[in-house]
Amino acid sequence: MRRFQTNLVEQDARGAAVAIGNFDGVHLGHQAVIDVARTAAARSGAPLGILTFEPHPRSFFAKKNGSDLPPFRLMNAEARAHRLEKLGVELLLELPFDQALCDLSDWDFCKEILSDGFGLTHVVVGADFCFGKGRSGTAQTLTEHGQRLGFDVTIADLKNHEAEIISSTNIRKALAAADPQRAAAMLGHWHRLEGAVEHGEKRGRELGYPTANMSIEGLQPPAFGVYAVLVDVLTGPHKGSFHGAASIGVRPMFGENRPNCETFIFDFKGDLYGETLSVGLVAYLRSEQTFDGLEALIEQMDADCSQARRILSAL
Repeated sequence: MRRFQTNLVEQDARGAAVAIGNFDGVHLGHQAVIDVARTAAARSGAPLGILTFEPHPRSFFAKKNGSDLPPFRLMNAEARAHRLEKLGVELLLELPFDQALCDLSDWDFCKEILSDGFGLTHVVVGADFCFGKGRSGTAQTLTEHGQRLGFDVTIADLKNHEAEIISSTNIRKALAAADPQRAAAMLGHWHRLEGAVEHGEKRGRELGYPTANMSIEGLQPPAFGVYAVLVDVLTGPHKGSFHGAASIGVRPMFGENRPNCETFIFDFKGDLYGETLSVGLVAYLRSEQTFDGLEALIEQMDADCSQARRILSAL
C-alpha cells in the first residue's frame, strides 16, 4: 500500500476511486463504504484508495479551542493503516488537517484537493458526510460539485447492528461498558490495541508472569480490567500469533496512575522490547482489583489465565 501524507500525489497515483472519512476503528460501516469504492475501482481499472485526515478533526478543534479533550480514538494512524492494508487498500491519502484545510469552502475542497490535488475519478462517502468550512458541504453537495469537476460520487447507506447504528461512538460505548464482543460485532474484528513494547517495572517477571507493556496514551481506554486476548507480534524475530491475558488500567495494587496495557503471552519466551504488538480484546474477565498481598494476586492471575485459555481455545 502506498501512503501519502500530503495534499498532492505523484502522477501515477492520480485517478483513484476513494472512500472518504476518519475511519476510526475501520468498522463494518467503514468497510461497507470501502467495498463500494472497491467496486467502482474495479469497474474503471482505477486504484482503490482511502482519503482520511490526520490529526483527527475532533482533536484539532479541541486543541484550537483550548479544551481538555479526553482520549477518544479507537486506533492510532499506524494501526488504521495496517487495518486498511489488510482490506486491500492500495492508496492511503492522509490529508493534514490544519487551519488552512478548515478554511476551505466545500467547493474549494472539492476543486483544490479532490480534483486538482489528487485527480480522483470516483468518491464514496457515508450518508452523514459533511465537509468544508463550517461543515457547509453535505453528501448531496459533494455530488453536485463532482458533476461540475468530473468525478463521480456514490453515497453509501449507514449500517446497523441489532437496531444500533454502527459508529465509532457506539463502539466506544461498548468498550467502556466492558463489552468487547458487542464492539467486535460492529467492528467486524476484535478491537485491537497496537503499539511498541516498552520497558516497565518488571514486576510481572518477579511474579512469574512477565508481561509486554504498551502505552495506550491518546486512545480511549476500554473498561479497566483483565481480558482474554489474541496477540499478534508484528515485528522482529518472534513475529506470529499467540494467546494471552492482558491487564488494562492503572495498576492500583502498586499505586500507578498512567493507564497502560500489560500482556502476558501464553507459552512464550523471548525479548519483545521495541517490537510492535497488536492485542485483540476477546473477553472481559474481571475489573481491576487490589489484593491483600502478592500471594493473593498470583492466585488470581493463575485463575485469570486459566479462564482466558478456556475462552480462547474455544474460538
